[in-house]
Amino acid sequence: MVSAVAEAVAAPQHVKGGIHNVQSQQSILDVSKIEEGVQDMDLSTKAPEFQALFEKLVNGSTTADRKAAAQDVVEQMKAGGAASFAAGGIVHKVKVAAEDKNAEGGLFAIKALADIKEPAAEAYVVAMLPIVMEKYADKSKAVATAAAEAATAVLTAMNPNGVRVVLPMLFDAMNQKQKWQTKVGALQQLGALTKIAPAQMKAALPDIVPAVAGCFADAKPQVKTAAIKTMNQACAAVGNRDIEKFVPALITAMANPTEVPETVHKLSATTFVQAVEAPALSIMVPLLVRGLRERQTAIKRKSAVIIDNMSKLVDNPADAAVFLPRLLPGVEDVAQNVADPECRSVASKAHATLLKVGADGKVTGIVANEAEVLAQLGSAIASADGQVGEVVVKYIVSLLCGLINASHYKDDQWIEAVVPYLSATVDSMKAQKVALDVLSHFFKEMQEKTRVVEEEEEGEDLCDCEFSLAYGGKILLNNARLHLKRGKRYGLCGPNGAGKSTLMRSIANGQLEGFPPKEELRTVYVEHDIDASESNVPVVEYVYSDPILQDASHPAHKMVEEVLSSVGFTEDMQLAPVSSLSGGWKMKLALARAMLMKADIMLLDEPTNHLDVKNVAWLEEYLTHLPDVTSMVVSHDSGFLDHVCTGIIHYENRKLKHYQGNLSEFVKRVPEAQAYYNLEAASAKFAFPEPGFLEGIKTKDKAILKMARVGFTYPNTTRKIIEGVSIAVTLNSRVAVIGANGAGKSTMIKLLTGELETAEGTVWKHPNLRVAYVAQHAFHHIEQHLDKTPNDYIAWRYASGEDREAQEKASAQISAEEQKKMDEKVMVDGVKRVVSKLLARRKLKRSYEYEVQWEGQPSSSDYTAWLSRDRLEEMGFTKMVNEIDSKEAARLGLQTRPLTTAVIQKHLEDVGIEPEFGTHSRMRGLSGGQKVKVVLAAAMWNNPHILVLDEPTNYLDRESLGALAGAIRNYGGGCLMISHNRGELLVCSSAGVCTLLLHMFRSVCAQGSLTSHQASAILC
Repeated sequence: MVSAVAEAVAAPQHVKGGIHNVQSQQSILDVSKIEEGVQDMDLSTKAPEFQALFEKLVNGSTTADRKAAAQDVVEQMKAGGAASFAAGGIVHKVKVAAEDKNAEGGLFAIKALADIKEPAAEAYVVAMLPIVMEKYADKSKAVATAAAEAATAVLTAMNPNGVRVVLPMLFDAMNQKQKWQTKVGALQQLGALTKIAPAQMKAALPDIVPAVAGCFADAKPQVKTAAIKTMNQACAAVGNRDIEKFVPALITAMANPTEVPETVHKLSATTFVQAVEAPALSIMVPLLVRGLRERQTAIKRKSAVIIDNMSKLVDNPADAAVFLPRLLPGVEDVAQNVADPECRSVASKAHATLLKVGADGKVTGIVANEAEVLAQLGSAIASADGQVGEVVVKYIVSLLCGLINASHYKDDQWIEAVVPYLSATVDSMKAQKVALDVLSHFFKEMQEKTRVVEEEEEGEDLCDCEFSLAYGGKILLNNARLHLKRGKRYGLCGPNGAGKSTLMRSIANGQLEGFPPKEELRTVYVEHDIDASESNVPVVEYVYSDPILQDASHPAHKMVEEVLSSVGFTEDMQLAPVSSLSGGWKMKLALARAMLMKADIMLLDEPTNHLDVKNVAWLEEYLTHLPDVTSMVVSHDSGFLDHVCTGIIHYENRKLKHYQGNLSEFVKRVPEAQAYYNLEAASAKFAFPEPGFLEGIKTKDKAILKMARVGFTYPNTTRKIIEGVSIAVTLNSRVAVIGANGAGKSTMIKLLTGELETAEGTVWKHPNLRVAYVAQHAFHHIEQHLDKTPNDYIAWRYASGEDREAQEKASAQISAEEQKKMDEKVMVDGVKRVVSKLLARRKLKRSYEYEVQWEGQPSSSDYTAWLSRDRLEEMGFTKMVNEIDSKEAARLGLQTRPLTTAVIQKHLEDVGIEPEFGTHSRMRGLSGGQKVKVVLAAAMWNNPHILVLDEPTNYLDRESLGALAGAIRNYGGGCLMISHNRGELLVCSSAGVCTLLLHMFRSVCAQGSLTSHQASAILC
């Protein structure tokens, strides 16, 4: 046998390095090399019985004879020893037999050699896989069956790191030039490899996905079916929990281009909490390439945004660089040729990011170079005086490259990849030294990567993990570190949209890479959203029957009652339905449930939302007396964070930076975060539209909205929520409404705005008055429209020329009793008639009159009549009159605002919503603060005269709160605001935003002027 090592090392240009280029190159093993080392031997004369054995492989009269001959080949190899396998001519003869027209015997021999799992034979058997795959298409069914069995045996016996060797062979068998049976066989074996070598197949996904996708358009349905099945098997090995559920949709989009737009939307709303590596990118890139080719500009733009952000999320830029040749042309085309300048700008940004990641990014992992590995291995073998065939050497090189790419540097792994294959010609001890010498070289290379260790606070570690986090089109965190200690309380701080709630939900859902599982660390996410299907369940049963609670701690019913009592729930309240609770009490209910779960970590997302000052103080006391429980809190209440936190985790440049101490200590170290304390220090600015002219109102101090002696009791309850309340609102009003949880603040606001209808007292508003209302649970405004963009939502809401939401208010709904009264005949001009509907309105002295269409009469002016407002109200048509008034008011408010995408986006920007989120992202993917801004913008679209805000501080960050305070101060209309936020009311009072205080106390309302001293006293 001659050595091929020196020759291979001397000509490394023939060996290609890298991990993701197997599709574009031939296999490192060449079947023609099998004959090397035997060319000087005359096998035909060596021994007649030896030649006769191989004759039986080809010319055996029966299948049984050929199988017996194949088994004899194995025995010959065993008798001659591993060293004789190639030199003895066995390999060559098996190859010739497998290539013969009657190949069944040769294929049996390949299978038999694979089945014995002899390392000396492995490289040569693997090298014959192309011959085996070609025989899948043999006309003889027996040969085709033998080929399938041989291929399965070869791949099953192969070292898992040999995937690098066989993939090019299988890809070649899937080539369009091959017969369909060979393609199907290759696809089936590719699918089988996902179970044989899952880790290696995951690493090779960037090559597998395009190769398999190329078979989706095959003319033969058998090939297409096999390709889709194989793609699902291969992509299941992606190892990224975030996109696993979308894999079927992504594969469907590869096979069916009509699904691309919707799948792009789905992908853009995906939360990525694991580092995005090449396998995950390999599945997404085909979709993104097609997305860039879509006719819709919006899809092109969204694809460019995802490309831009996903490239930044890749830990190792080498992974992103693999896809540059596929992505760059499409992105460049969009950047240069799309008509929309904003879309071109986004694509140009993505193009620049791709170039930077591919050329300038620092590779954080080691990628094996086959030429370098070959040189090191050859040198080590030469030092051991070894003589090894080129096929074996290159096979070992491929195995070692697989180990390097997978960052596997254990002695036993490298010994297993080297020693068995050298043992035929190299002493075992020397072979082991070869393995360890090569390992030592590449291990030192890997060790050059160092990690900076940060100073740590004392205490027991609960978690210490690194991860990346993105929400579709926006990177939130990139290789961020989260380190939590037992018994500490961390404030999670950052602007709206930074990803605070997304991070906590990812932890709660078990999606955060590296975070301890629930079996090791009990984590509870505290939120007060209650499923509508459980709204009528008694409070105590709602908590007791919670399946998560029962799985966590199995509390007794008595214990549930005691915990609820400890947080203030009376016996009557525990038996009342959940729907009867105010926002503050719902939050306390969520906290009580969390207490029962005996958590190691409590994740509290805006826990002070809806809580009055007394209950905020109770929560502070509770959290600070949990020595063994760690809390992570998102809150925009600076006082709460100051009293509770032992550390601040701050979002900085897509990282999490930890500062020891409370919020005030944090602000000292980061002066630019001053807005956490002083709303007036906020740099963000909001602007509200001017309300415009209101007929008959010559002074801003004249009442335009009144409530007189109003009382209200919710259906099926006996307690009066409010009683005898009277207020008046003007264009100059700046009213702060405060009171304890359950005092009736939100109820009064709902009655004033028409969300609820009262049977006691009266509510009056100017006929042309436009009111903007942002509810306590602001998300309810948009919960049915989450798959619309904010721009589309506003366009839909006002498309008819009036506010569709106003049409759904309780005060606009006609009851059966009212309808009966409206159906009565009335005497007009001596004729009894029934009103059909009201058509229009016109001025009548100091009031209005309305055009009436009669039942059974046409709507032309010859048949209609004009009746005064007073007359129609006496007839029971008050709600119909109010509907006409609302339409006229809406028309007056909208007549100067065209409902176009550009104008709506400008309006959204006035409340801090960028085009990326206002026009190009669905609301389902927005953060809580961004959704509140959308609700605020939609409410202000028709230029309202009065703005009513119920807990506007909920979910808004400090910058946005400062911007909101400034916008209210400069607003030309009136404002009523419910808030428990001490900072906001103090700023509002001192800046002239809120000048009147309404204190709801025991169902009644007291009013007076509001000074900053009074606000401080009341809130403290």
